[in-house]
Amino acid sequence: MAEIKLSGIGVSEGIRIGKVILYTHSVRNQQFADISEADVTGEVNRLAEAKARSIRETEKLIEQAQQTVGAEKAGVIEAQKSILLDPTFCPEMEKLINKKLFSAEKAVEQIVNQVVAIFEKMPNEYMRERAADVKDIGSRLMAALTGVKGINLGDIREEVILIADDLAPTDTVQLNKKYVQAFVTQKGGKTSHTAIFSKTLGIPAVIGIGAGIEQIQDGDTVIVDGTGGICIINPSEDTIRSYSEKMAKETKDESVWQAYAAQEAVTQDGHRIEIGANIGTAADARYAVEQGAEGIGLLRTELIYMAEASLPDEEMQFNVYKEIVRVMGDKSVIIRTLDIGGDKELSYLKIPKEMNPFLGYRAIRLCLDQKPLFVTQLRAILRASAYGKIKIMFPMISGIEEWRSARSIVEEVKGQLRTEGRVFDENIQVGIMVEVPSVAVMARQFAREVDFFSIGTNDLVQYTLAVDRMNEKIDYLYDHFNPAIINLLQTVVNAAHAAGKFVGMCGGMAGDPKAVPLLLALGLDELSMSATAIRKVKHAVSQMELTKCKALLEDVLKMSTAQDIRLKVESFCENNGI
Repeated sequence: MAEIKLSGIGVSEGIRIGKVILYTHSVRNQQFADISEADVTGEVNRLAEAKARSIRETEKLIEQAQQTVGAEKAGVIEAQKSILLDPTFCPEMEKLINKKLFSAEKAVEQIVNQVVAIFEKMPNEYMRERAADVKDIGSRLMAALTGVKGINLGDIREEVILIADDLAPTDTVQLNKKYVQAFVTQKGGKTSHTAIFSKTLGIPAVIGIGAGIEQIQDGDTVIVDGTGGICIINPSEDTIRSYSEKMAKETKDESVWQAYAAQEAVTQDGHRIEIGANIGTAADARYAVEQGAEGIGLLRTELIYMAEASLPDEEMQFNVYKEIVRVMGDKSVIIRTLDIGGDKELSYLKIPKEMNPFLGYRAIRLCLDQKPLFVTQLRAILRASAYGKIKIMFPMISGIEEWRSARSIVEEVKGQLRTEGRVFDENIQVGIMVEVPSVAVMARQFAREVDFFSIGTNDLVQYTLAVDRMNEKIDYLYDHFNPAIINLLQTVVNAAHAAGKFVGMCGGMAGDPKAVPLLLALGLDELSMSATAIRKVKHAVSQMELTKCKALLEDVLKMSTAQDIRLKVESFCENNGI
């Protein structure tokens, strides 16, 4: 049989070769009959039993997720439990049974499809991906009602490559990477929870390969390249040999990277740069320390809010922040204030729908408008600062007035705490994220007032290049090696250092080993990234000489296209063992 190559989205790095096992959800395309009035009570009871069973199963999966992917990401499955308990979800199914004489299965199918359709019509990809979570709930209810069970993913005890139309978060957390070597799905995007979970679990994955998946059969041999986003069906001997060599190099690289976890990031000519982690929970902090994090460059506090059914109060937040700083000991923890809006929503915080949510009512704009919410968070952060090295960071600042307003509220809250006799760090540093081009352009003026900068390249690239980073049709334009980005980075770093201020980076560029020579040459004081990238970046730093990196930067600053810069940098990295 001829070799077939399918392309998708590589969401978790790694190469695996193995035999296919096909997976589908238990109930597909069935027709469900209506019932008689005499059957209504029985059907309502069946639905109630299915709901109760689904909740029990979900609670077990939450516990499993907390162990495998951490408390932060387990919040995704907790959100599914919240939907099952929502007063407008299962009760609507019960109404269809009572009023339209639907069977329990038909009622579940209709309500789930209605909710899925709402999510799928939403304007940004992140929210569209949430439709998969609702489908997962529907599948669980259906399985409980029909008694039909498919493959139990947690029971797989042979080495396989899992092929599925889609995988829900509750499917993914059951995967044992000792046996499930990799997986491929027909559907899915970069922002799906399945994509996020696969990276955390360390299972190579390619998603969104489309209709081509129908060519894959049970027992086929496939190659999954999670780095390149490729799935090869029935590969030739030459292809298998080539990818086997790549796998061997990958294994060797992994052992090399591991040796750098406990080391400082120092260039061959003695230049040191601090390496931090981007986290959301204390569990993330512990994992980051294991991977070699020297501090927390970004605590995403919105994840605390997203895991709750209502606004978290001061005491709850205080305890979370206090636990994280205790985990980090004498290491610095930069806490970003609430960054909701754009692609992140809170069900209990009614934010009006907007045509351009990334440019709208979000982050610091929302906090300044809803001051009580902001004050509650600042009180919790300041109180926790008595237990460790905390810094406060404001997101989405676009003008000096916003900075001054937010800073004045910090001082106001300090006054409240003093009056109450509360202990906090009187000298706590307060800084801003540089993610809006106006701040980068005005960096010299901001540097006179802020205590530090942290560059958020994800949004800085998006806003500077006018590229929606969620839009796959134009993601070829989204490139942190664009010359406009490199020039803005130089402007910010130079302005910060001229004022004697610290400047870090917490966007995706910070975790890209290929970007390391430019970031070293630019003079960043700190790079903060996903914990899984720390060892690779430390290794990359160790292979560099700062003098050579600066010469590379001089050449790059003369270039006019992202492609030219990327080729130049990749060649430099290859010559330096990266």
